[in-house]
Amino acid sequence: MKHSSLYLALLTSTLLLSACDKTPKTETAMPAAATAAETKTAAVPAYTPAQFYATKSYMGNDINHKADALLVASDETGVFNLYKVSLDGKSWTALTHSTTESILPIGWFPKDDRVLYKADQGGNELHHLYVLELDGSVKDLTPGDKHKAEFIGWTDDDKFWVMTNERDPKFFDLYSYDSSSYQRTLVYQNNQGYDIGALSDNGRYIALSKERTNADNNLYLVDLQSADKTPVHITPHQGNVSHGVYGFSRDNNQLIFGSDEKSEFSEAFAYNITEKVVQPYSKADWDIMYIGFSKDNKYKVEAVNADASTKISITDQSTGKALQLPELPAGDLRGVTFSADSQYLSFYVNADNSPSNLFVWKLSEAKAERLTQALDKAIDENVLVTSDVVRYPSFDDLAIPALLYKPKQASSTTKVPALIWIHGGPGGQSRTGYNAAIQHLVNQGYAVLAVNNRGSSGYGKTFYHLDDLKHGEHDLQDIVYGKKYLQSLDWVATDRIGVMGGSYGGYLTMAAMAFTDEFKVGINIFGVTNWVRTLESIPAWWESFRESLYAELGDPAKDGERLRRISPVFHGDKVKKPVLVVQGANDPRVLQVESDEMVAAIRAQNVPVEYVLFPDEGHGFLKKENRIKAQEAYLAFLQKYL
Repeated sequence: MKHSSLYLALLTSTLLLSACDKTPKTETAMPAAATAAETKTAAVPAYTPAQFYATKSYMGNDINHKADALLVASDETGVFNLYKVSLDGKSWTALTHSTTESILPIGWFPKDDRVLYKADQGGNELHHLYVLELDGSVKDLTPGDKHKAEFIGWTDDDKFWVMTNERDPKFFDLYSYDSSSYQRTLVYQNNQGYDIGALSDNGRYIALSKERTNADNNLYLVDLQSADKTPVHITPHQGNVSHGVYGFSRDNNQLIFGSDEKSEFSEAFAYNITEKVVQPYSKADWDIMYIGFSKDNKYKVEAVNADASTKISITDQSTGKALQLPELPAGDLRGVTFSADSQYLSFYVNADNSPSNLFVWKLSEAKAERLTQALDKAIDENVLVTSDVVRYPSFDDLAIPALLYKPKQASSTTKVPALIWIHGGPGGQSRTGYNAAIQHLVNQGYAVLAVNNRGSSGYGKTFYHLDDLKHGEHDLQDIVYGKKYLQSLDWVATDRIGVMGGSYGGYLTMAAMAFTDEFKVGINIFGVTNWVRTLESIPAWWESFRESLYAELGDPAKDGERLRRISPVFHGDKVKKPVLVVQGANDPRVLQVESDEMVAAIRAQNVPVEYVLFPDEGHGFLKKENRIKAQEAYLAFLQKYL
C-alpha cells in the first residue's frame, strides 16, 4: 500500500538505508542492434533455486559500546538468527538459535552487550520486542497476543522508547523503558491517530504525522515536558503537500523533514524548535530518502533515490567536506552505521549481481575490510546479469521507467521468453540491487522487465499520483505497453511473454490475466484480488491512514461498484491462460481467502491454475526453505507453460 512512511512495498530489498555513487546505468528507449558476438548463444551455467538461496542474507550492523563487535542477523540456518561478529569478521558467535521464527536485530544496549530484537509469529506482523540478557536468557518486553510493538529509539539518559497498540488496536502509544529494570512509563497517549515519526535524543520532543489524503499530510511537534503535550502544527501549507520525518538534529534544536511543496521531489527542511521557523536544508534532483547523523554528530549522511538507485553523501560537519570512502566493489551502500566515536564505519554493499556483503572501515586506514561472502561459492558472479534503466512510451505517451535484465543466452538468433515483473505497493518501486528470484529466472533464460508503472515512487509527485482511483486501468496499460516494448527487442520471443508480481504486483498480474488477453501466463504472489474485502479488512494498526488509503484506492462503502469492477476475483471467468498463485496463510494484509477464491474461480473455468500455500508465512517469505519451494514452483510453472 502507498504511504509516506508506513507503506512497505514487498519484493524489494530487506535492507534499504543508503547507497554510494555508482556508474550511471544506461538509459535507452529502443533496443540496440545485435552485435556479432550476440549471434552465437553463450554457454551459461544453469543454477538451481537451492543454489541461489544458499546465498546468505544479512541484516543489521550496529557497533557495540566497546567498538569491538557488530550485531548481525543471518539466515544461514534457514531463518534469521543473531550473531556477535568481531570487527575483523573472524569471529561469529551465535546469540540466538531459533529454528522456526526469524529474529530481527534492533541493536546493542548503549553501555553493555545486551541486545534488543524483535520477532513475530509465523509472519503475522504482530512483532514483540525482546531483550537478550548477558547470561543468554530472554525477556519479552511487550507480552500479549493481539498487539504490535515497534522500537523508536534510545535517549541520552539510556532509556529506550517503544510504541505499541495494546491500549487501542488502531493507534500506537509511546512508552519509555528503564534500561535496568525494564519498568515502563506511558509518555504519550495517542488518541487522535497520529503516526510517531521521530524522538529527540534528549527525550523531550516527538515528531508526529497526521494523514489527510494520500497526497497531503501535516507534521506536528510535541513537547513531552509540557503540561498538556498538545501537538503543535509546524507545516502550514496550501493545497496538497506530502511531508515525511527524517529525524531530529543531535543538538535537539531542529527537526529535519521532507516536503514536496516546492518541487516534484522531496526536499529537506529544518524546523527550528526555539525560533519556530522553517528553513531550507537540502535539495537534490531526486527524492531525498534519508538524512541522519553519526552518534557524535561529526558526520551527516544523506541518501537520494536517483533513478532507482540510492546514492549517498557523507559530510564532515566541522569542515563541510565530503568523506572520501575507500575503494569498494561496484554497488550501493546500505545500512551506514558509525561507532559511537566515529572511528569505525560499517555498511553493506549490494549490486544487481552481488547480494549484500558486510564491510567495516576504520576511518584512519586506507582499506575497508569485507566480512562476508554472501553469494554461494557455487555461483560465478560473472554469470549474473546487471540491469539497464530503460524507458518506453505507454498508451498516452507517458515515459515509463523500468529495469531490463537481458539473459546472457539471448541474441537475435536465440530469442528468449520474457516476464514483466511488477513491484508491490501501490507506490513501491523496483530498484537496482540483488534479487535472487529475478537473477534465478534470468539465469534460466528468461528476460525480465521490472516495470515502475505510473503510481510508483521515486519519479516525482505527479507521476506518483497518476494512478489514484485508476488502479487496474491506467497502471495496467503501462504493463501492457511494457509487453509491447519487450516485443520490440529482437532477442525476445514475442509470443512467449508472461507477467508476475507480489502484493500489489500480484493484483496487477491477476488484472492482466483477467482484463487483457496479452500474456501467456501469470504468477500471482499474495496479490489482492478483492479490493472491497481488502479495504474493509485492513489491519487495525493501519487505522491512522485509512482515509489516505481511500483517497488512493477508493472507499468500499462509496466506490464498491468500481472496486468490484477492477477486482479479478469477480471476473474469474475471463481468465483464459495458466496462472500460478502463491500465498502465506498468516498474511494480515492479503488474506488467504483472497487467493483461495481466485484459484476456485479460475478452476471453475477449467483453466490451468496451480496453488502453493505456505502455512507458516505471512506477507513475504522469510524462511529459506519456503523461498526455495516458491522459486522451484515459479520455474516449473514457467517451463511447463511459457
